[in-house]
Amino acid sequence: MSLAPRLDLRQSQSLVMTPQLQQAIRLLALSNLEVETFIAEEIERNPLLESTPQEDDGPVVEREAPVAASDEPASADSLVMGEGGGEAALDVDFAAESFHHDSAADQAGMDGSLGMNGGSGGMPEDGPDLDAFADTSLSLADHLLHQAGEVLSGRDLFVAQHLIDLIDEAGYLTTPLLDVANRLGAPLVEVEDVLGVIQTFDPTGVGARDLAECLALQAKEADRYDPCMARLIDNLDLVARGDLARLKRLCDVDDEDLADMIRELRNYDPKPGGRFGGEAMQAVTPDLFIAQRKSGWAIEINAATLPRLLVNRSYYVELSYGPQDKASKAWLSDMLASANWLVKALDQRQRTIIKVASEIVKQQEAFFLHGVAHLKPMTLRQVADAIEMHESTVSRVTSNKYLSCARGLFELKYFFTSSIQSSDGGDAVSAEAVKSAIRALITAEDPKAILSDDTLVDMLNAKGFGIARRTVAKYREALGIGSSVQRRRQKALEGVG
Repeated sequence: MSLAPRLDLRQSQSLVMTPQLQQAIRLLALSNLEVETFIAEEIERNPLLESTPQEDDGPVVEREAPVAASDEPASADSLVMGEGGGEAALDVDFAAESFHHDSAADQAGMDGSLGMNGGSGGMPEDGPDLDAFADTSLSLADHLLHQAGEVLSGRDLFVAQHLIDLIDEAGYLTTPLLDVANRLGAPLVEVEDVLGVIQTFDPTGVGARDLAECLALQAKEADRYDPCMARLIDNLDLVARGDLARLKRLCDVDDEDLADMIRELRNYDPKPGGRFGGEAMQAVTPDLFIAQRKSGWAIEINAATLPRLLVNRSYYVELSYGPQDKASKAWLSDMLASANWLVKALDQRQRTIIKVASEIVKQQEAFFLHGVAHLKPMTLRQVADAIEMHESTVSRVTSNKYLSCARGLFELKYFFTSSIQSSDGGDAVSAEAVKSAIRALITAEDPKAILSDDTLVDMLNAKGFGIARRTVAKYREALGIGSSVQRRRQKALEGVG
């Protein structure tokens, strides 16, 4: 065996992901709003990029579904090299066959409502509701601190500020007062006195340490906290169980008085701090619009959330003819290549999203026509095989993206559900369709004949759903619906109230 150094030539294959390809993959997983942020960052970095609002002659991508599969999307590397359609493909005028709705008002008058709630999307006759835009940013803590500053001062105000910081968004103080007193080095009686003052603040019931104290504070405010009501509040566990006979004995009241007390209890707010904002709710912006037309389903990217990105070639020519060294020339070439790639990659992203969405609409057409009961079981692999793409690509395309149709706003992931075998040997059904059937059966049940899980299994089997009892229980709990025992107690309490 020779130990002398030598040179060997070997041939091998390996898959290398270029930075452009990695970025193209990341772009697929981003929502339109996230892409908009990414574009803004690229415009700041690259002087050759500029954005303009989408116009009628913009490269809007639209498909009628069902459609035939188009050519395989070009890779990021081929886009950088100018292959896969070239720049000419980006300048095609789709205006003759595209529809635009950059705002909710633009959706009115179309065939098929595209509103988030299934409405026409137009403004009401009296104009927009300006109250909906009112500032709701005042937090519960700010509201309480303002009241504390008006009635307390000095040491008491300091203790109050600390207690208010410990009150959660629902309005409850969950930290033991002894811990607060030890932390502040203050007498326990002083902390209790300050908490008593806070419990007189608006909203009534704030600063309570449990539900019973919260309801008691509201009953005192309403001047309904008599001994009978006090005993009722002290036995909320019996109220939850619907043990009306025992409650009547404990409270020493008749049926009419107990019904009146329970009705009063229902009028109280168990979460008094809930009316104040924590974080403001963010409205979901659809990435796709879907509308039914005579020739099929029209699918369009929401252009309102995607600015049109352009390469400023005149500025490039101006810079290239100016005095520059070798490093500057290389930098300018890199900026041009990066700008060209990004424009083409974004266009390819839109086409890929449309291609996946078209297949989803094709396979779930019954849902868009008739509702959730007709939702079919579907997997990522089914869509990937149909459009000849990788399963991971479909997964990225359907992440964090929403479509708006006549039935409302849905995440693309919503349409991928597990299957339940039909009891009569027919086609499998979607788990969402089974959940919808369970909800409908329980909603329509007779208060005097609450449906058990076993009864639900029999009724679902009669409808053609082959489902086990444990699956019914799992779906019922996922829907937030209580057991038959819990529903029976709830119906009893509603009958008393």
